Order: sequence, then structure tokens, then C-alpha cells
Amino acid sequence: MIPITTFAGKDVAVFGLGASGNATAAALIAGGATVAAWDDTEPGRASAAAAGVPLVDLAEADWSRFSALVLAPGVPLTHPEPHWVVKRAQEAGVEVIGDIELFCRERRARCPETNFIAITGTNGKSTTTALIAHILKEAGHDVQLGGNIGRAILTLDDVTPERIYVVECSSFQIDLAPTLDPTVGVLLNITPDHLDRHGTIENYANVKSRLVEGARTSVIGIDRARHDAGDLSGAIFHRLDHDRGNVTAFTRTPSDVTGYTYHEQGFLKRAVTLGLIGAYVEVLADLKGARALRGAHNAENAAAAFLACEWIGTPHDVIGRGLASFPGLVHRLEEIGRMGNVVFVNDSKATNAESTKKALASWDRGIHVILGGKAKDGGIEALRPWFPRIEKAYLIGAASRDFARSLGSVVPFEECGTLDVAVARATRDALAANNEDRVVLLSPACASYDQYKNFEQRGDHFRALVARELAAHTGEKGGP
Repeated sequence: MIPITTFAGKDVAVFGLGASGNATAAALIAGGATVAAWDDTEPGRASAAAAGVPLVDLAEADWSRFSALVLAPGVPLTHPEPHWVVKRAQEAGVEVIGDIELFCRERRARCPETNFIAITGTNGKSTTTALIAHILKEAGHDVQLGGNIGRAILTLDDVTPERIYVVECSSFQIDLAPTLDPTVGVLLNITPDHLDRHGTIENYANVKSRLVEGARTSVIGIDRARHDAGDLSGAIFHRLDHDRGNVTAFTRTPSDVTGYTYHEQGFLKRAVTLGLIGAYVEVLADLKGARALRGAHNAENAAAAFLACEWIGTPHDVIGRGLASFPGLVHRLEEIGRMGNVVFVNDSKATNAESTKKALASWDRGIHVILGGKAKDGGIEALRPWFPRIEKAYLIGAASRDFARSLGSVVPFEECGTLDVAVARATRDALAANNEDRVVLLSPACASYDQYKNFEQRGDHFRALVARELAAHTGEKGGP
């Protein structure tokens, strides 16, 4: 736990009593604050009470006593309108912050030299965060991983000079962290998302930009193929590069611009200028053996991770070994088994078409993809350019009929209804290809809520079903 001593002797309201809310209350109490915690739901209040968190109905509280309201990131701050508790705080002139902000203030107060790497982006941030943590652990560092991935940030071990904090930050968390100041800030990309909570894409981009604006050094992904307002992260890079420097870019296409890092033919490369001598291309790392970093999108994640680790002094050869040994993120293009020339890949974390697009781009052909669940706006229309790579689609869940209309006569498909049927039929068809390479890919492009509690449960079910298929075809009782 990281005790929050910066609010010692003060009264603090905490609202939203899930895992991060309860951890926040405990950290504030440990640091000497008096906490008044509340949740709109009875289960939330009950779990907090069982954990010893003091409950106070904030609708009836005297707000003049509070120094701050610490809000859970899932509670609306601005859109579609501020939650009632936010309005109460604003009316009383009480600042509204989150647990990431508490961490930042504590780090500045007690151990400002502690390295802190913060990562955000619409897509790829969980993989990049886990990859950075893996590389730094392989380099022998004491790494604390958390935030929007894994553990709530205030449950991590206390700040010390030798520790490195690698923290994934969602837009909701950044919005509640006005003084966010990482050692290295990483912005991977910006595409429309969470507009119900931010109102417009411009607001969403402005929130994301705060992470790199407050960073000592920044790593930003840009799209060299675009030179218009559509490249939102590129616009942020060029503004920061002009205003302050100390920012570096990785690109989605090869570049001869000095200092830009890119992926080409299995290698991370960077253009380097040697004054009057000229320029040359520096090969930074070989990704050909990094099986968990398949696809162009993972090459971008690898470039971001390389640059972040380089900024804090990690040798290039150590970073390269970390990239090669990275096991991948659970439920994100996770290879879970093989049967002859057929590979089974769990990409249950692909809950929208943008994520599934990256999965389909990882293989040129021979994809037996399982799609469906609770559809997002736009369905799978964004996948149309990748339809030729799909050998056959297997449709499950509430989106089946709509997805069938999108696939039409372009892609062969079966409406399977449930995941167990889809896995059995996809395995049958992939094996029928004899010696040709095939992939059975769960990449639903949908939320899981129609049939599963969350994407993790869906991915775990897929893993169990694949283990059953492997056992049945090999005659073994165990899984892969």
C-alpha cells in the first residue's frame, strides 16, 4: 500500500466503492486522513463496510469540512452530466480528483526521483504497459505495475527511489489527475471512444494529451500517412515538439525523419543524423522472434515500449531480449494451443471492431474467426477491408444476425449461437485444410455482456473449449 500522507489531518470524501475506491479509502486512512466514503449501491456500501471503510451519506454531509472528493473513474465527471456527488463538490468549492492524482502528489512530496512511466491510448495501452513492465523486470528493476491494468495504483508497494512505477491510465483516470507528471509519458494513438463520457472527440483528445503534456519526457505515436486533423496524436506531438522539445515519435510507416522510430521487415529502426557526416538508419531491435508481438499494431506497441525504456537508461540489448521473451497479454492475441498447422488464439479482449481489425491484420489468410456478442456502434463494417483474409466466420451471441448481413456473400459464415458450437466447427474446418496453415481466432469485435460477465470469462471459456478439442484430437486427457 502507498499511504497518502499529503492529506494527513484533513477530511476527504471518497465516492465509488469498488476495488480502487476501497483501496483509496484505506490509503488515505493509513496516511492520517479522516475519510467519509459512499456509494450509490447497497452492494458497494456493504463491501466497503466489511473492509472497515467508514461510511457517510454524502448527500447529507457537511461539504465545508472536506478538502477533496476522490472519485472512482467510472463515475461521470462531466458527461452526459456530472454525477450528483460531483455537483455537490463543485457547489462547495471542493476539488474533485482520483487515485492517480493522489499517487502523483505523494510521489512529489516524498520521493520525486522515483521513475514513473504512464501509458495511455485508445488501443494497445494494456499490452504496452505490460511489455514495458516485463522489459524492466528482465533488466533487474523493482517494477510496480498497476492503474487501469491489474492492481489499483494505491495498492502497489510504497514509493522508494529504486522502484519504477509502470501505470496504465484511462481517459477517465487522466481526467481526475490535474497534476499528472510522469517521468515518461506514452501516448499510443487516439481514435473515437468513450464519447458518451467526454462529449466530443476534441474533448477526449484534450484529456489524453494531458498525460504527455505533464511528462518530463514524452513518447507519442504518429501517422506519417496523414497530415490533417485526423491524426490527433500526431497533432499533439508536433505541438509539444515545437513548444518544449523533449518528445520523441514512433510512426506507423517507415520514415527518414531524424529521430523517428518505425518498424520495417521485422526490425525496429530509427533515422539518425550525424551532423555534417550525413544520416544513417539505426537498427534498434529484432522483432522476428517475438511471437507475442505479432502484427503491425504490436510493432507500434514494441516501438513505444522501446523508447520508454530507453528514456530511463535501459541498454538496447536488454530491451531487445525483453521484447523477445515477452509472453503476451492474457486475452489479447494470446496463443493458447496448436494442433498440427492450426494455431488457436484467444483475443477475447477485442471488444470492438478497431481491436479485431488489428487481429485480422496479423495474418495474411487462413483465418477462422469467431465473432459476436453485444455489438458496438457500427458493428463490423470497419472490418470490410480485411474480409479477404477470413476463411470463414463463426457467429455467436446477440450480434449474429446483424453480422451475417454485413458478411453477406463476401465471407462464408455459420451462425453458431454459442461459443462451444463455434469452437467445435472452427476446429473441424481448420483441420480440414490438411497441411495449410490456419488460425482459429476468437476476436469477437463485441462486448461480452449478452452471454458472459466480462471478456475475461469469455476468454477463459474459449481456453477450456480449446483444451477439450486438443485432448479429443490427441487422445490425451489434459489440455495444451
